[in-house]
Amino acid sequence: MAKPAFTATVKLKTILLSLIAVVTLAALLLAVYFTGAYAVFYGGTNRRIPIYSVEREDKYISITFDCAWGTEHTDAILQALSDYNVKATFFMVEFWTEKYSSYVERIYEAGHSIGTHSKTHSYMSKLSADEIRAELACSSAAITAVTGAPVELFRAPYGDYDNELIKTAEEEGYYTIQWDVDSLDWKDLSAGEISMRVINRVQSGSIILMHNNGLHTAEAVPVILKELISRGYTFVPVDQLIYRDNYYIDSNGRQQPAEQAA
Repeated sequence: MAKPAFTATVKLKTILLSLIAVVTLAALLLAVYFTGAYAVFYGGTNRRIPIYSVEREDKYISITFDCAWGTEHTDAILQALSDYNVKATFFMVEFWTEKYSSYVERIYEAGHSIGTHSKTHSYMSKLSADEIRAELACSSAAITAVTGAPVELFRAPYGDYDNELIKTAEEEGYYTIQWDVDSLDWKDLSAGEISMRVINRVQSGSIILMHNNGLHTAEAVPVILKELISRGYTFVPVDQLIYRDNYYIDSNGRQQPAEQAA
């Protein structure tokens, strides 16, 4: 038979754990109510995660291009997107925006969305909050100077992030976007290898990572578009794929509507 003191201690611990769980859940719900989103909790640690993909049942997906060097293959990519009536998202580093402003204008006028890929393409997890704000503000200002439109999408260089980066970007009004389908086109894979990597990994809500100046990217893009459209997928810009508010991000980086948290 258990001793009364031991039994009381066990009950007290159970009550305390239950209270902690209730308080944690309440904090999550309040975060959704007041900010529209909340981070993932791991063992009591508030870990912030960017959006890797989106929970959707309509087979909407996004194809994205990071622009950090050159334009040699950009015309062919834009032509393929036009041929298949697909709108994409381009993430631009500041120097690319300034050096190739005519491309920025063409991309924007074609109906594609544009996000910032930082000012200097640094490992931003190594920067202070003030340095992060400067990277975001300067690069976004360069884009807005060409398009006249505000910037709300951000992709961290190298996919490198930490809590401070995600938190600061959120405070500045940005959605931080990663990817769940990596084409690896920057490794100069063949067009066939790039196409198969993407086609075989896509699911509803996927975000595809490509680069505007990959050696064989332009060859792969029309193959990818044609095949995925034939499979019933619809390409939309990232800003039309994601939830703007009332969402949470699960441990896999998949953005979920808030009602699924209940």
